[in-house]
Amino acid sequence: MQEITQTATKTTAAPKPQTVKRKIGKTTYELSLHFSQTSTERMSDKVMRLLENDLSTKK
Repeated sequence: MQEITQTATKTTAAPKPQTVKRKIGKTTYELSLHFSQTSTERMSDKVMRLLENDLSTKK
């Protein structure tokens, strides 16, 4: 007879995103930062991609 094994997966709560508040003039901006735990792209690669896309749309 084949034994059936059950494994429990540990669930962890998602980390609370960091927030940054900046006041410019009379307006206060609040920015929430969240980083994917499963992302395969480095932050520097993402910034370069965003800059390249922004520059290519300005032409």
